[in-house]
Amino acid sequence: MQRANNKAWLAVAPVVLVVAFTAIAPLMTVVNYSVQDIFDVHTRLFVGLDWYRETLRDSRFLEALARQLGFSALVLALEIPLGIWIARCMPLQGRMTVAFLIVLAVPLLIPWNVVGVIWQIFARPDIGLLGAAVTALGVSYNYTSSALDAWITLVLMDMWHWTSLVALLCFAGLAAIPPAYYQAAELDGASRWQVFRHVELPHLKSVLTIAVLLRLMDSLMIYTEPFVLTGGGPGASTTFLSQYLTGMAVGQFDLGPAAAFSVLYFLLILLLCWLFYTSVMKRGDEAA
Repeated sequence: MQRANNKAWLAVAPVVLVVAFTAIAPLMTVVNYSVQDIFDVHTRLFVGLDWYRETLRDSRFLEALARQLGFSALVLALEIPLGIWIARCMPLQGRMTVAFLIVLAVPLLIPWNVVGVIWQIFARPDIGLLGAAVTALGVSYNYTSSALDAWITLVLMDMWHWTSLVALLCFAGLAAIPPAYYQAAELDGASRWQVFRHVELPHLKSVLTIAVLLRLMDSLMIYTEPFVLTGGGPGASTTFLSQYLTGMAVGQFDLGPAAAFSVLYFLLILLLCWLFYTSVMKRGDEAA
C-alpha cells in the first residue's frame, strides 16, 4: 500500500502563515476588543455583548446602514446592466477591440483617492466641467449643499470608476462563447434579445457572479471616494458605515464600540455575499 505524499503541503504552509498573520490574528484581536471596555493599555473591563447591543440600538448606525445598503443596491442595479450593454457593443476582434479595452482599463488604474479628487473638481458648480455645464443649463446643482446632488454625484463617480470592471469581465465571457452557438441561433431566426437571453446570458453566469460579488463587497466597503468628495456631507447624507466606523475608532478612539461595530460590519458583508452566492448556485443546480 502506497502512502500519500503530503510534502506538497509544505509549499502551502507559508501562505497559510501569512493569511493567519494578516487576517485571522487581527480579526481575533478585534473580537477580543469588542467585549471589553478599554481605558488604557493596561486597564480593561469585560463588558460581554454590551457594545453589540449599543451598536444595534444606535440610530446613527442604523441610518448609515440604510444609506450603505441603498447605495450598494443602486450602483449594482446600474453598473451590471450598463457593463453588459457595453460589452455587447464592443467588437470581439480587430484593432478597435484593443482600443476599447485600453479605454475601459484606464478608470480601474486610478487610485481611489485620486478618483475622489478628480470628481471633486469635475463636479464643482463654478469651475468643474460637469458642474458648470449643468448650472449653465439652468439646473440648480451643488453637491456640497444638496443631499440629492451629492448622491447623484457619488453614484456617477462610482459608475465611472467601476462599470469598466463589469464590462471587461462580460467581454471575456462573450469572447469565450463558440461561434457555433451564434450560427445556430441565426439559422433558427432568433432575434437579438433571444440570442442574449438563451445564448449569451447563460454563458455569462459565472463572470456575472464574480462581477456582482466584487462590486457588492467593494460598494459595501466604500470609504475613500465619498470621504474625499463630500466628507460624508452635506450633514450626514453620504456618511456610510466605513466613515462612521472610522470616526468612532480614530476620531473618538472608542476602541470597544468600534471593535463591535467592525465585527457586525464584517458579518454583514459576509452574510450578504453568502446569500447571493448560495442563491445563484441553487438556481444553477435547479436549472441543471
